[in-house]
Amino acid sequence: MSQPDLDVVIVGAGFSGIFALHRLRQLGFTARVIERASDVGGTWFWNRYPGARCEVQSMSYSYSFDEDLEQEWRWPHRYAYQADILRYAAYVVERFDLRRDMVFATTVTSARYDEGACLWTVETDPGEAVSARFLILATGCLSQPNWPGFEGLNRFEGQVIHTAYWPHEGVDFTGQRVGVIGTGASGVQTIPQVAKEAAHLTVFQRSANFAVPARNTPMSESYEADIKSRYPELREAARASLSADFWEGGEVAMAELSPKAQEARLEQMWVQGGFALQYGFSDLLTDRVSNDVAAEFVRGKIRETVADADTARVLSSQNHPLGTKRLCVDDGYFETFNRENVDLVDLRSTPIEKVVSDGIVTGGTHHALDALILATGFDAFTGAVGRIDIAGLSGQRLKPLWDHSADSYLGLAVVGFPNMFTVTGPGSPSVFTNMMVAIEQHVHWISDCLGYMRQHGHREIAALPEAQAKWCRRVQKLAARTLYGQAQSWYKGANIDGKSDTFLAFVGGQGPYKAICDRVAEREYDGFSFRA
Repeated sequence: MSQPDLDVVIVGAGFSGIFALHRLRQLGFTARVIERASDVGGTWFWNRYPGARCEVQSMSYSYSFDEDLEQEWRWPHRYAYQADILRYAAYVVERFDLRRDMVFATTVTSARYDEGACLWTVETDPGEAVSARFLILATGCLSQPNWPGFEGLNRFEGQVIHTAYWPHEGVDFTGQRVGVIGTGASGVQTIPQVAKEAAHLTVFQRSANFAVPARNTPMSESYEADIKSRYPELREAARASLSADFWEGGEVAMAELSPKAQEARLEQMWVQGGFALQYGFSDLLTDRVSNDVAAEFVRGKIRETVADADTARVLSSQNHPLGTKRLCVDDGYFETFNRENVDLVDLRSTPIEKVVSDGIVTGGTHHALDALILATGFDAFTGAVGRIDIAGLSGQRLKPLWDHSADSYLGLAVVGFPNMFTVTGPGSPSVFTNMMVAIEQHVHWISDCLGYMRQHGHREIAALPEAQAKWCRRVQKLAARTLYGQAQSWYKGANIDGKSDTFLAFVGGQGPYKAICDRVAEREYDGFSFRA
């Protein structure tokens, strides 16, 4: 019988990989993290663009597995900036002595399953190989950048920067004419900061997005102390909730309120900032009439903020219900378009024709540029996994399967790929909830499953086809009951040419999802088969 080098190989040193290594060590498993970056942090290692920060409040976007860690760590702001999140990741790694089982600047190129030995062989770009009983893909949902295929992009003579690969030494735009393509979350955070520095900024917008103010402030000692005094109850409530966040305002149905009461509550949520406006109503994503009320409220705020009527019209011409594309949480985004050095180009009316050596041509107009920022997002959910040549039973490849349809069982396992787990994979709540809570729930479930297998002498676990098919139908049916289908979003791969048009996440909420996963485990892993 072949003996593996390790019990588990973990791909990725973001927050998923960090906690997976810690948890598996606690249970006595040997594990190694392999990471292509030079240090920990995952998406927060790469996304260093100006203004980069988390859209979930700092006190809840943090680990809950250690009470001492919760109490001793201090966040500087209500919403943490990228540098502080990266500092937190490094602190956790050092505090729990995890670095000795991590390999950096090493890319996993392939993983192949030996069904006779029940082992995975993982190969890396230095040409080395390691065998393990289990493979955990902690590669992240937003870690594979989407590079646009604009004609002539390779001929542009200025600097081209993707927000997801921002130079670590930073970029000085002083005196430069800068273009930004993309107005999703990365663009909304980048644009106000670059506008303060550049001689001129041109924003190229294809799809207007809804954005709400973050109301970010330094963390007050009283607020921090209050949260820390109530952490256990807040964490428990978050795990059982839909959003998995510390949302204490309660939900009401927009449809049940009078127009005056609707306006008052919307104003209250707007002043509170962050995702409060979306969390504060129970029917925004299921009732188009209710959604239209909230959407028009936000459009009204845009018109109040942006001085030029034509610019305000373009910025508020959203072609999707509010929240069906990721709601952006901004810091002076709409105010930026009142600056004299900022222009907005509507790509709906004047599409990009080509990129030339010194700029971009849209609708026959040449926009001279010295630097170009691509805030064009990610190949979400599946992109990072697709970089790895993963072969399961009978040599079946994962990427072609997921290119056709990203099917999984619970977002945790895939038929035909035994002993392989995905953390916050397609078919789980992932980006529709507080990722830190989703990560901890998945890692606990996976590690408990490995403990169960060890206790019962099992060498292999495999998702059953009928269980996966049933779960996939459930994911799609839940999404179909909402307004999400009315938007062409990265939630269903619409930003990637050739990607299957299926909804990629479970929208039923973190609490209900956790209950489902718990029942599967309680029923001795219903939907899985074991081999001794």
